[in-house]
Amino acid sequence: MSDTLQELAELPTMAHPTVAPDGDEIALYYDVDGRNELYRLDPETGELVRWSDGEVPRNVIHGIEWSADGERVFFHLDDDGDEQNDVFVIDRDGAVEPVIRQDGQVSLHSVGEDGETLLFGSNRDGQMNVYRHDLPTDETTKLTDYDRAVWTATLSPDCEQVAYATNESDDYDNVDVYVANVGRSATESRPAAGGDADGSDPRNLGIGETGAEAIPADWRPDGDALLVSDNTPGRTRAGVYDLEADEVTWLGDGAYEEEPGFFMPDGERVVVTRTRGASVVPVVYDVATGEGDEFDVPDGVATFGRGFAGGEWILDDDRVLLMHTTPTRRPELLAYDPGTDEYTTVIEAEYGPFSPDDFVDAEYLTFRSDGVPETSQRAVEHDPYDELEIGAILYDSGERPSPLVVNPHGGPRGRDTLSFGYRTQFLLSRGFSVLQVNYRGSTGRGREFVEELYDDWGGAEQGDVAAAAEHVLDEHDWLDEDRVVVYGGSYGGYSAYWQLVQFPDLYAAGVAWVGVSDLEDMYENTMPHFRSELMVKYLGHPDENPGLYEDRSPSTHAANVDAPLLLVHGVNDPRVPVSQARIFRDAMDRAGFEAGEDYEYEELGEEGHGSTDIDNKARSLRLLDDFLDRRVGTASAESAAADD
Repeated sequence: MSDTLQELAELPTMAHPTVAPDGDEIALYYDVDGRNELYRLDPETGELVRWSDGEVPRNVIHGIEWSADGERVFFHLDDDGDEQNDVFVIDRDGAVEPVIRQDGQVSLHSVGEDGETLLFGSNRDGQMNVYRHDLPTDETTKLTDYDRAVWTATLSPDCEQVAYATNESDDYDNVDVYVANVGRSATESRPAAGGDADGSDPRNLGIGETGAEAIPADWRPDGDALLVSDNTPGRTRAGVYDLEADEVTWLGDGAYEEEPGFFMPDGERVVVTRTRGASVVPVVYDVATGEGDEFDVPDGVATFGRGFAGGEWILDDDRVLLMHTTPTRRPELLAYDPGTDEYTTVIEAEYGPFSPDDFVDAEYLTFRSDGVPETSQRAVEHDPYDELEIGAILYDSGERPSPLVVNPHGGPRGRDTLSFGYRTQFLLSRGFSVLQVNYRGSTGRGREFVEELYDDWGGAEQGDVAAAAEHVLDEHDWLDEDRVVVYGGSYGGYSAYWQLVQFPDLYAAGVAWVGVSDLEDMYENTMPHFRSELMVKYLGHPDENPGLYEDRSPSTHAANVDAPLLLVHGVNDPRVPVSQARIFRDAMDRAGFEAGEDYEYEELGEEGHGSTDIDNKARSLRLLDDFLDRRVGTASAESAAADD
C-alpha cells in the first residue's frame, strides 16, 4: 500500500493553463517530469514542450500571464511557500529575469495589450492596493490607496482605464465596482479616493444595493462595457455594464448561482459558470437576447477559472479552453466550441498505474439541519438555529464496517464539488469512507447562505458538520460509529479543532492541518487583507467583540479534546501563521495532555499554506497515513495483521 501513496502523489497534475494572445498556443504548469515546470502546448497537435528548468516555483498556487506579443510569460516566485511573491518573466529561450521586486505580497492582476503596462496588487504599504508597472521605464506607480483591500483589477483594452473592486461604505459586507483612469499623474487630476494616487477620477459604478458584493470580471473587446457580478437579489448573477449608458443588462433567471467569466471575441456573447448542487457547468449567453446555453459536457466540474492572474481562455477558432474533472476522472483540458456544442480533448489526464475505474465515485446528498446536532455541545451551548437544507458529498470506500473521515472544506468561503481529489482517493484506498459538508456559509447557495456564518464561527456551521456525520451514520449501518475522524485544512483545520472541542463524543481522532486555533492571534498576525476581509468582515474587530474572539477560539477549550490529535503546520504560512498550531499545542500542554501520547505535532519546513509540490504532497500523505494507521486502523494495516 505504500506504493499507492507515492503513486497518487506522483500523478502528473496541470495548473493554470492560459492561452497566448494569438490563440494558437497554451502555457501551463505541469509536473509530468517530477517537478512543476512551465510548458508550451500546441492545442492542435498536442505537442508539449518543456519551457523552464527549475526557475519557476515548485508550489504553483499563483497563476501565469502571457506578454502582449506572446513571446514571454510572467510568473510569481516566492520563498518556500511564504507567498511574498515577486514577479518574473521567462522568454522563449528560457532566460528568466525579475520584473517586480518589492516588500510584501505581490499578485499580478493584468497584462496590458499595449505591451508596456502591468497591473498588480501589493500589500507593501499595509493594505492590498493596486499598482501600475511600466515595462519600458521599469517604474512602478501606486494607483489606489484604500483602507479596505482592492481586488480583481483589470485593464481596459486601450490600457487607459482600470476596473477594480473595493469598499468605501460603512457597511463592512459591501463591495463595489470602480473604474479609474490610468496614466495621468496626480498633479493633473483629482487624486483617487482614499489618498494620493495615480488612478485618477475613480468612479463607483453603483452596481447593486449597499451591503451586496459587485465584482468586475472582464472588459468587452471594444472597451465600452464591463462584465460584472452582483449578489443583490440573493444568488450571484452576471451582467454587462454599459459604461456610456450607465446601465446593466442582467443575464439568467436567478435560478442558479452564476459567476462571470469573459466576453467572447465578438463582444456579443459572454461565458459564465453555473453551480448546480455540487456540479459546475459553463453557460454561454447572448447579451442582446439574454438566451443562455449550458455547455454539453459530462456532469462534474467544468471551469475556466482565473486564479491570481487573469489568464486567457479563447483559442484562435473561438473555442473555449476548459478544465474538466469528476470524482473518478482527473482534470483534463478540453477545447469547447459554443457554436456547435462539440469539444475535443487537448490534454488527457495522466493516470499512471491507475484507471478511472480504480477510483471511488461520490454521492451528492442533502439533509435538514438546525445547527445543533444530537451530540452534546461541550465548548459553547447553542440554541437551535433556522433549519436549512445542507448539501454533502459521501464517498463509500467499500470497507465493511467502514471508518469515516469527516472532511470540512476551507475558506470558509468555498465549497466541495464533484471533482477529483488525490487526498480523498488516498483515504478511500485505506478503507476510510469520506464525508464532505457544504455547511451554511459555503458558496454556491446564494448571499444569505454565505452570510449565515457572519458573527458565528464555531456556531451553526460546525453544528451542520456534526449533524452531517450523524445523518450518514444513521442512514448507513456499514459505517463504524466508533471510528469517526475529523480532518481539515485552513478553515477546515479550524473546523477540525472546533469539532474536537465542541463535539468530542463524536470523534475517535482528529487531524488539523494549517488550521486556525486562536482568533485574536490570527487577527494580529495574518496578512493585512486577510485581517480586514476575513477576520473583521466575518467577526468584527477584536476590540469590539473580545468575547466572540475568545469564546470561538478552539484553543480556549483545548481541555475538551478527548481523542488523539495530529497538528500539522507549514512554518512559512502567511495566511494562517504557524503560531496558530503552537498556541493550540501549548494549550494542550497546559491542560495536561502529553505530546506523543495524547497529541502529535509536526511543523513542515519549506512549506507554507499547503503545497502542490510532489515531494511535499507525498510527505503530507505519509504523515496522515501513519497517524491514522496507528490511531484508528486502516484497511492495509488490518490486512497485514490478518496475513500474519
